[in-house]
Amino acid sequence: MDRRRFITNVVAGIAGPFAGVACAGAQGGAKPAPGGYGPLRPVRDLRDGKVRLHLPEGFKYRSFSAAGEKFSDGSTVPGRHDGMAAFSGPGGSTILIRNHEVNGTVGAFGDKNRAYDRMAGGGTSTLRVTRYGEVTKSAPSLNGTMMNCSGGPMAWRAWVSCEETVNGPDVADDFAGGDNARLTEKHGYIFEVPVGRAATARPIRSAGRFPHESAAFDPSSGAIYLTEDNFGFPSGFYRYLPPKHPVLAGKLLDGGRLQMLAVKGAERKDLSLGQEPGAAYATVWVDIDDPDPDFRGKPSNDEVVQAVGRQGRAQGAAIFSRLEGAVFHQGTVYFVSTQGGDTDPADPPPSGFGKGRGQVWAYETWSGRLKLVYESPRSSALDLPDNVTVSRRGTLVLCEDGEGANYLRGLTRAGGIFDFCRLEPIPDDPGAEFAGSTFGPGGHTLYVNVQAKQGRSIAIWGPWERGLF
Repeated sequence: MDRRRFITNVVAGIAGPFAGVACAGAQGGAKPAPGGYGPLRPVRDLRDGKVRLHLPEGFKYRSFSAAGEKFSDGSTVPGRHDGMAAFSGPGGSTILIRNHEVNGTVGAFGDKNRAYDRMAGGGTSTLRVTRYGEVTKSAPSLNGTMMNCSGGPMAWRAWVSCEETVNGPDVADDFAGGDNARLTEKHGYIFEVPVGRAATARPIRSAGRFPHESAAFDPSSGAIYLTEDNFGFPSGFYRYLPPKHPVLAGKLLDGGRLQMLAVKGAERKDLSLGQEPGAAYATVWVDIDDPDPDFRGKPSNDEVVQAVGRQGRAQGAAIFSRLEGAVFHQGTVYFVSTQGGDTDPADPPPSGFGKGRGQVWAYETWSGRLKLVYESPRSSALDLPDNVTVSRRGTLVLCEDGEGANYLRGLTRAGGIFDFCRLEPIPDDPGAEFAGSTFGPGGHTLYVNVQAKQGRSIAIWGPWERGLF
């Protein structure tokens, strides 16, 4: 199919108004939702027999490509596995492009001659795998970037990887205490990683320098919707309007326009706070005049990390708490506010900006309506959601980043939530969490990452037809 026909078909096929999960629009409760797969039980990893996941009856999994192992080219797999997307590969295989959220001046993995910044340890890896998690080929695909948290799959067979930092030689050291003077390039950008080849490692500077988290592509307009995870400060919801539709261009071009979402008639509306069930807002977009500001005198990291967002809020842009995962589905961008909402008295408030246990929002791209889909009433229902993907049946898959047990949970089209998978606690690694969930071609396999001291990827398969994934 040629590129122009692809866009025409997408526009014709958009559902609305507020199709899928967004049509439910009610606050969540703690009771299990119909559509789950039953109780969870410990299941052994087919790779080595260890119990890493708790899953419903009939589901199996295999882990692969753990930190410290080798790529096919002999280089070492880095850690901090994070956001990921799946694409169809040759012979029924799956191509995975996977982020590595490595911070600090630890040096680039892979071929340093291809690195954006030889001192930065983040980036992406590309793997060819079977439906059962068997790796047939793997290699670094973007290196020398930093804190590559999440991103998003693009319709022209590419992954956009997002740096969740503003580190650089022009900025004072961040919370981790790394020596920014050793960096050779500014960070805080998005990068395109094509499926079939290594990335050019050229940042899209017009899409802003701020702590990016995820990217969701609207094939109708060509816009890239971007989330911001500014841990200690207000975050924003953005869109990048490229100078040419990326499907027609065959790639994402720099030189476009960055905008930030505002609630119509309510300047600096604080949406990080608890919302009424089904809360909905008309919205407008405000332009960011200087998406890639220059800094002199090495200002503090706290100042620089707010520089772009403050421009939007000065024009009335809305306030969110820690926007993380985002996914486009049927004309709607679903995105997650990790610490949005109210704090239940039984739950201690999390650290950082936002005192709730999580919200899921839906933005309807063609109407500009923003709607609350789900707000966690307590940590036992949903605890700090992070990455998100969507199943063929329209059910959202939420990765948790909670302070206790971490789950993969399903959020149904009826607005109910259910547990699908629990991470077996890892000794001496209480911060381990799920990230990067993505269904492979045809929906046979759910691929997901465990971000841990020794991160790894996992392929999960089983009787999906029994429930709502």
